[in-house]
Amino acid sequence: MSQTICAIATAAGGAIGIVRISGPRTLEILSNVFSHNLSDALPYTIHYGHIEDIDDVLVSVFRAPHSYTGEDAAEISCHGSRYILNKVLERLVEQGARLAAPGEFTQRAFLNGKMDLSQAEAVADLIASTNRATHDLALSQLRGGISSELSRLRDQLLRLTSLLELELDFSDHEELEFADRTELLALAETIDGRVRQLADTFQAGNALKNGIPVAIIGAPNVGKSTLLNALVGEERAIVSDIQGTTRDAIEDEIQLSGITFRFIDTAGIRHTDDQIETLGIERSIAAAQRAQIVLLMTEPGVPYPDIPLREDQTVIRIINKCEDSCKPEGSPPSREGLGVGLISAKYGVGLDDLRHRLIDAAPKLPDGDVIVTSARHYEALCRAHDSLTRVIAGLGGNNSQFSILNFQLSTDLIAEDLRLTLDALADITGGAITPQETLNNIFSHFCVGK
Repeated sequence: MSQTICAIATAAGGAIGIVRISGPRTLEILSNVFSHNLSDALPYTIHYGHIEDIDDVLVSVFRAPHSYTGEDAAEISCHGSRYILNKVLERLVEQGARLAAPGEFTQRAFLNGKMDLSQAEAVADLIASTNRATHDLALSQLRGGISSELSRLRDQLLRLTSLLELELDFSDHEELEFADRTELLALAETIDGRVRQLADTFQAGNALKNGIPVAIIGAPNVGKSTLLNALVGEERAIVSDIQGTTRDAIEDEIQLSGITFRFIDTAGIRHTDDQIETLGIERSIAAAQRAQIVLLMTEPGVPYPDIPLREDQTVIRIINKCEDSCKPEGSPPSREGLGVGLISAKYGVGLDDLRHRLIDAAPKLPDGDVIVTSARHYEALCRAHDSLTRVIAGLGGNNSQFSILNFQLSTDLIAEDLRLTLDALADITGGAITPQETLNNIFSHFCVGK
């Protein structure tokens, strides 16, 4: 943190390139390479000049703590030539800056309190976003969506923990209780319910972030590969009248209404003595079981394959090769039962309707609610739920093993599980609960000894 770091912030080869510098010696180093002295430069100002023998540049100045990193920082805008960018970087290093490690600017922002850990992770997600859904999820997290939610839960838990810690401090007075057990139980159940709600959003959030897996399943030669090619708009899979052409899963992605769908074309399901084709069929069944949406496909006169599927999967049944029975293009094909539609993958009939069905089947982003997309966050929420379950059980909650016996655990055991809950939630944002913070919370709410 005492060193000044620098790095190229844009891809080389564009019209404009940016070199970023941050640290205590930022303005001193810049003054040694730039045509103007920037030691007294005001924050949020842009200065035109040149770096001798390299390029005419614009230097944007940011003063601590009002910068991305929370330190003195600047951005040098020059032409995007790889040579120019590297020469500017070389000059900065010669004057005492060092090359930044990957992610070090955002790491400094986190260490300087400009963002918490979940927001720092959102920076990488925002850069990697490829569609509207992933962009919206990352932007919500970067703006503190999950941080604000966890902060509210944390404040409630901290107050309860402080009350129990206070009881432990006065443990020699056995009759003394600062925390009403009924209120504590009700609040613990409310908090646990919200923690479970957040954890339950992970499946949908993860699917939207990484692309919703869609398996195309059916008997051989019903047109699965033709449908994949029609949906992605290119010849990704081999199409042939010979059965068993597809031996392995073939994947490709498309975006529909700002959502990424990962299509998986699989081997046709049938009984065969061909060992290689059998392996392909086994992979088809495995792909179907992993997928969130299953396109169960057949053609007139051919039954749907009988494969085990999960109850939480969306199954869209389609009948292909209906060139003669489909209505004219522009009119939706007839439907029967749950998600059954008539299409012609070869001629593109009914595909618009199928695309709408896929969009309808995609997880929805609830307005104003928090969506969990990180496996690390999900794991931490699960740990928090486990700890809260023990708290509720220890307080004799309705579903606990102790409620029948009208029995409650001791204060120190409940307080320990509350601390574990706080630690789990703190792992998401990167902020730990210190004994001093607990102590401060006690005295901010109670007048002990007054």
